[in-house]
Amino acid sequence: MKCTSKRFFSLLGVCLAGSILLTGCGSALEGTFQDHFNYSNFNFLIDESGSAEVADPFASEICVIDGDNLSENLSDIADTTSAALFDLNRREVLYAKDAFAQVYPASLTKVMTALVALESASLDTVLTASSNVYMSDADAQRAGLEAGDTMTLDQALHLLLIHSDNDVAILIAENIGGSTDQFIQMMNKEAVRLGATRTNFINSNGLTDENHYTTVYDMYLIFNEAMQFQSFQETIAMSTYTTVYHDKNGADKEITVNSTNSYNMSYITPPTGVTVIGGKTGTTTAAGHNLILYVRDSSGNPYIAVVMKAIDNDSCYQTMNELLGLIGKE
Repeated sequence: MKCTSKRFFSLLGVCLAGSILLTGCGSALEGTFQDHFNYSNFNFLIDESGSAEVADPFASEICVIDGDNLSENLSDIADTTSAALFDLNRREVLYAKDAFAQVYPASLTKVMTALVALESASLDTVLTASSNVYMSDADAQRAGLEAGDTMTLDQALHLLLIHSDNDVAILIAENIGGSTDQFIQMMNKEAVRLGATRTNFINSNGLTDENHYTTVYDMYLIFNEAMQFQSFQETIAMSTYTTVYHDKNGADKEITVNSTNSYNMSYITPPTGVTVIGGKTGTTTAAGHNLILYVRDSSGNPYIAVVMKAIDNDSCYQTMNELLGLIGKE
């Protein structure tokens, strides 16, 4: 499946009916999770009066899905699991299963948290923790921040993306957005801008909420945009990270973290001919096991691969390797 070349369309020309969802390739899809966002591959240009004048099909630069695109080579993928593989150079969807199904993103949410932060502030911005960073849940991944702790946005993004620290996600949201609520609005606004119309964020860390959801395709759109930042690319490729931040009195606090991505840690080996550059994990009981990766083939061509709602960690990585195994075969 490919997208079309970039053109501008009149809004009247694309609105066939309120119940029809148009893709950049002209196919119709049924249903959305947010009824007021009906076009998944168009940015609407709104004038100051609030009128939508034209639709900008930004899909000219991305892969567009118009339904499942299965492969007999992945016939054993679990019924509950959603997955997709995107060829970035050719802008083709090499595999797609339930890519528009509503799922909980868990810590894949932090890709959007990082994206909004990178778009909104410089890496040397100093962040100060409030008491809201404290997390009582012993199972929640966290850096152990305390009120008054300070670190740069660059440090925070490393802890967020490498170790998936939930308290750091709160730190970023409060400092970059002015408040968590304002930052969540920024996240949802960015989702709409990217065409991720089946996504809604309630928090910046991905802890489960029934109104906090996304899809495989929307995560591709968000991750693909985040990859435009060199600092994001470099950070998700790291296996370990050590830094020193400061407490409320200015004293040093050193922290070392390891990546939650088993490819980065060399616990899992990708198929021959595929190099995993980096990615982001996300796991909760409700969300299952989620993983999004940026990889390259033996010729250096880039791909994005997504697996969501896998039943366990082994299944997630097994499915991902089967997905990556399609590279060069489709």
